[in-house]
This record gives sequence, structure tokens and C-alpha cells, in this order.
Amino acid sequence: MLGNLVSRIREEKGISKTDLATLTGINVGHLTHIEKGERNPSHKALRSICDAFKVPYQPLFNTYEKEYNEEQAEFDLINSVYYDKIPLVSSIESYIDVPKNAANASIAFKMKDDSMKGSIPKGTICYLEFNTIPLHKEFGLFKYNNEFLVRRILYKKNKIVLKTDSLFSKDISVVSGDEFSILGRIYVE
Repeated sequence: MLGNLVSRIREEKGISKTDLATLTGINVGHLTHIEKGERNPSHKALRSICDAFKVPYQPLFNTYEKEYNEEQAEFDLINSVYYDKIPLVSSIESYIDVPKNAANASIAFKMKDDSMKGSIPKGTICYLEFNTIPLHKEFGLFKYNNEFLVRRILYKKNKIVLKTDSLFSKDISVVSGDEFSILGRIYVE
């Protein structure tokens, strides 16, 4: 997934591989292997790439060694991952132990509503693995039309559905033109 993201950023910023090689000191052949996902850059090389792109290191680092599967590629979900933004935390209550099933979590937060009542009741601690695209039927934190939502993602024929557990909330079919981004995969104990 990191390679896909590096390729996307480079193209969006209009930087050629030759120019990126000059800016980072990484040869073009190695950059090609990185973008194809055949090799991961060292942490030092990734920092150089981020510096050249003028983007923060942590969002790209969080995609390190993450897989980008065919189903996710079919929906072009790499374009739904932020590389130049980080979550804004409005308050910190305390530190919390990370359960074994969420070892890659970046932050924890409490579920704010009952939209996922059957699976994740209001007040449940959720663990966010930032910039990880959830697999089919996994929970994720999404931004949809300026609202942050915890939902289960479903990959259906030609569409993505953000599934709710509540009878009072509607499932969301993401369509072209919707503002949609993936903040990461959610784990609960």
C-alpha cells in the first residue's frame, strides 16, 4: 500500500521519478520497486521521500507493510487515504492499554453514538489503526460528506456500502462525487 501511496503523491505533485531521485538521493530503479510494492523503503528513505513531497511522515509510515488487495484496488481506495492530514484530538482523558488484537493502533476513542449499537455500543473504546483500509465487513473510521462515522465497510458490485447496525441510521452507498475518505481500521475488545 505504501508504494501505491508514494506513486499517487508523486503524480499528484507532478514530480517525475528522476526529480524524486535527485531530491531524495534514492536511485530511480529503487523508487520504481518501491512504487510497485516490491520493496519497502528504509525509514530514512521514507523520511527523505516525505521531505521531498513536503508531507508529514507519520501518515505514510502508518501504511508501512500494509497490504492493498485487489478488492480495494478495484474501488481505487488508495485515493480515499489521507497522506497530508492527521487526526485532531480535542481532549485526552488518559493513556490506555492496547489489547493484543489492536497492536497497531495509533489512537483510541470512545464511540460517540448508537449507530453501531449491535456491534459497538455508545461509549465503547475503539482502537484506530490509522491509514489502514478495512477489509470487507471490517469496521472503519470514515469521513463522509463532512461527518466522521464508524461503520462496517462492504464491497459490493460496483459500490462501497458503509453499513450501520441501527434501525435509526441508514446505510450509505458511496457514489462518485461524494466526499469520502478512510481514516483507518477500527478494532474493539
